[in-house]
Amino acid sequence: MNQINRRRFLGSVSLWGGAAGLAVVQPAQVRGTAANSRLKLGVVGCGGRGHWIANLFAQHGGYELHAVADYFADVVQNCGEQLQVDPARRFSGLAGYQALMESGIDAVALETPPYCFPQHVRRAVESGLHVFMAKPVAVDVPGTLEIARWGRQAGQQGQCFLVDYQIPTDPLNQEVVRRIRDGAIGPLLMVRTHYLAGTFSDPPLTESVESRLRNLVWVNDTALGGGYHVNACIHGVDGGLWLLDQQPIAATGVSRIGRSDPHGDSHDMFSICFEFADGTFMNHVGSHLNSVFDVRCVAYGQAGNAEIGYTGTAQLNGESAYEGGQIENLYQAGAVRNIARFHDAIQSGDASNTTLAPALRSALATILGREAAARRTRLTMEELMRENRSIPADLSGLALDARLPGQVHGI
Repeated sequence: MNQINRRRFLGSVSLWGGAAGLAVVQPAQVRGTAANSRLKLGVVGCGGRGHWIANLFAQHGGYELHAVADYFADVVQNCGEQLQVDPARRFSGLAGYQALMESGIDAVALETPPYCFPQHVRRAVESGLHVFMAKPVAVDVPGTLEIARWGRQAGQQGQCFLVDYQIPTDPLNQEVVRRIRDGAIGPLLMVRTHYLAGTFSDPPLTESVESRLRNLVWVNDTALGGGYHVNACIHGVDGGLWLLDQQPIAATGVSRIGRSDPHGDSHDMFSICFEFADGTFMNHVGSHLNSVFDVRCVAYGQAGNAEIGYTGTAQLNGESAYEGGQIENLYQAGAVRNIARFHDAIQSGDASNTTLAPALRSALATILGREAAARRTRLTMEELMRENRSIPADLSGLALDARLPGQVHGI
C-alpha cells in the first residue's frame, strides 16, 4: 500500500476528524482573511453542479470568483461569462486545473468526475490552497488513500479541507443523531438505508472518453465516477455510518445492471449488508432506475428507532420520542451551509477539517460494498485494503488544452 500502512489506516480513519487538523494557524496567517481581502476562489469543473455551486459561492459574499477551469472550452467560457471571470483566467483542457491553481487563488472548489480528485487534491495542497471538494473523494482504494494523505497534510499545514456532504448539515438530522448518541433509542442493533433515484444518460462509447465527460454520463463508468453505488448511494451509506459512527469490517451483496441499453460498466441495482465489529449491521438498497428521489437512513435500537435523510422527516420513535420535522431543500441548503462553514474555517484559522474522516470512511465503505455486490460474495475490509486495486481510466485522445477557435487564454 502506497504511503499509508493498511492496518494503521483502518485503525485511525475514525480519528482523523481531529488528527488531520493538529496544526491550527492564526487568522492573520491565512491568505484571504479579513486582514487583507475576500477569498479568491477557483472552481475546477464548471458543468451542471460546478456552475451551480460557483453561483452559490458568489452569492455568499465572502468569495471572489477569480478563476474557472473545465475540460471543455465552451463550458468554461459560459461559466466565466456568467460569473464575470476575467477571460485570462478561464482555463480548459486536462491541464487547465494546473493553470487555475497558479493564478493567485486562495482556495479551490473541485467539482470534476472523482477520478480526477486525487491528482487535483495533491496539486492543491502542494500549492498551499484551501480545498472544498465534492464527493466521493475517489473511485478506488489507492485514490482514497491519496486523499487521506493529502488531506492530513493540508491540516498539518493549516489549510482548510471540506468535503461537501449535505445530510450531516441539516439541523434536524443533527438533533436526531445527538439524541441517539445520548442513548435515546438504546444500543443500536441495525441500520437500514436506501438511495432511490433515476439513471443518467449512457450513450454508446466513442474513441475516447471525452463523450463521457458531460452531463453526468461518467456516473455510468466505474473508472471515472466510481459507479452508481460509490457516486450516488454514498449519500445514504454515509448517513448510516454517521448514525453508527463505525467503519464496516465486511460487506455481502448482490448487484446488477437494470438499465435497458447500458454502455458503461456500472451496476445500477444494489442490495448490500455491511457488518460492524460490535455485531451491528446495516442493510442498504440502491435503485437508479426511474425512481422518485428518496434517501433515508433508519436506526433500530433496543428502545426505539430513529430516521434521518436527504428528504422526508427526521424523527425519533420509542420511549424518548422526538417529532423532529421535515427536511427542507437539502440539496441547496446543505451546500450553502458548507460554503459558509468553509469560509468561516478559513477566516478563523480552523484547520480541524472534521469532514475528512467521515468522507474517507464512506468512500471506503461504498467501494467495499460495490466490490462485494459485483462479485456476489462476502468481502472484508482487510481483504479490500490488501488488494489495493487501482481502477485506471483511459484518457488517451484527450486534449491538454482544449481552446475554442480564436482563444488565446489557457495553459
